[in-house]
Amino acid sequence: MPIFEYACADCGHQFETLVRSGTTPECPQCHSASLQKQLSVFATTGEAAKAMTAMPSPCGSCGNPEGPGSCGFR
Repeated sequence: MPIFEYACADCGHQFETLVRSGTTPECPQCHSASLQKQLSVFATTGEAAKAMTAMPSPCGSCGNPEGPGSCGFR
């Protein structure tokens, strides 16, 4: 069951909801079916995201066991 984000065209309420096959979602505030599907984006958090952004610099400080100047990026 995918989760979709919507904005209600009648009252402007923005929400996300699970959409089952064969069902039509409705606004939880005004119960209108006049909805606009929004572009869903995702974010990463936690230690995995920090590890992805911490790239070593290509100046010999990457900890290559062959010593400085023996860059593993080359």
